Amino acid sequence: MNTMTYQGFRARVAFDEVDDLFVGQIAGINDVISFHGETVPELKAAFHEAVDDYIAACRAIGKEPEKAYSGKLMLRIDPDIHAQAALAAELAGTSLNQWAEDVLRRAGSERMAAVTEEA
Repeated sequence: MNTMTYQGFRARVAFDEVDDLFVGQIAGINDVISFHGETVPELKAAFHEAVDDYIAACRAIGKEPEKAYSGKLMLRIDPDIHAQAALAAELAGTSLNQWAEDVLRRAGSERMAAVTEEA
């Protein structure tokens, strides 16, 4: 799966073999925003137009465009994993929140690098 970024919005992009065109959808927000194009330049233009239209529509109705994520993350995990993570954080001399943020940052960076390489 390929991705695109514009004005802080990220989109997933795929090729639809049935319709013979590229299709995309903005990721990380609850609103559904899709776009398509027959060529890469058309796809990029459609993505930019979709983001610009979304921002303008939000402004017109007095709504803030959704931000991708709030920074709050609730997890339900196995108690043994929770204990291991808490111990790892303590041994690292940091809070569990900071330790988890560091681990998630590294994992996310590695995954995004892998996705970019796949493209």
